[in-house]
Amino acid sequence: MTPSTDSAASPSPAAKPRFAYAIATVLGTGYLKPGPGTWGSAVGLVIAVVAHPLTWFFLFNWSTNMGLGVDLPLHSGALGIMVLLIPSIAVWLVLAAFGVRTSQRVAEYSGTKDPQYVVIDEVSGVHLALILALAPISPMLFLHPEEAVTFAIYTGMSILNWKFLLAGFLLFRLFDITKPFPCRRLEKLPGGWGIMADDWMAGVYAAICLRLALHFHWL
Repeated sequence: MTPSTDSAASPSPAAKPRFAYAIATVLGTGYLKPGPGTWGSAVGLVIAVVAHPLTWFFLFNWSTNMGLGVDLPLHSGALGIMVLLIPSIAVWLVLAAFGVRTSQRVAEYSGTKDPQYVVIDEVSGVHLALILALAPISPMLFLHPEEAVTFAIYTGMSILNWKFLLAGFLLFRLFDITKPFPCRRLEKLPGGWGIMADDWMAGVYAAICLRLALHFHWL
């Protein structure tokens, strides 16, 4: 009798992309119940606050003031604004880049277009909402030191204001769930772009609302 070769001929299953799963689920946050998207948004909120330089400035200033009795200087002018903007933007770019790549790999492995446990899109989206809401609109901020100081105070008081953070969280979840135009069209983009882009658009809508709320002193 001829030995069966079925087992030898069948392809071995692909190895699970564990690193992609770790990033896409944000270290397992996507498996939390109920509402993994809500948990992911909460983690994104924390990352946005931790990534903002003024958070670290206030912490270090508090620690040095307590220990040494001195205050740390806060840069003004264009340098000060760049210090405030670049770290948060850089963190978002990293989240976006890793999000597109890892969410695509997880979707391909699972055979699902947008797995519910992939929450790196919510993390990236709420982060974008907060940094866009606080981004300078006028280029004059880079030219006038007094404007830069005002911007620094405005940014710092907002990113550490619980009302601003709560409003950003709720607004992002609202737009992420309801998906106003063109969010559903963006979902149709190929691969990881479709998973991430609709949350970025939700973040843009949330940022606009936050900007208006700050302008009218509602927060």
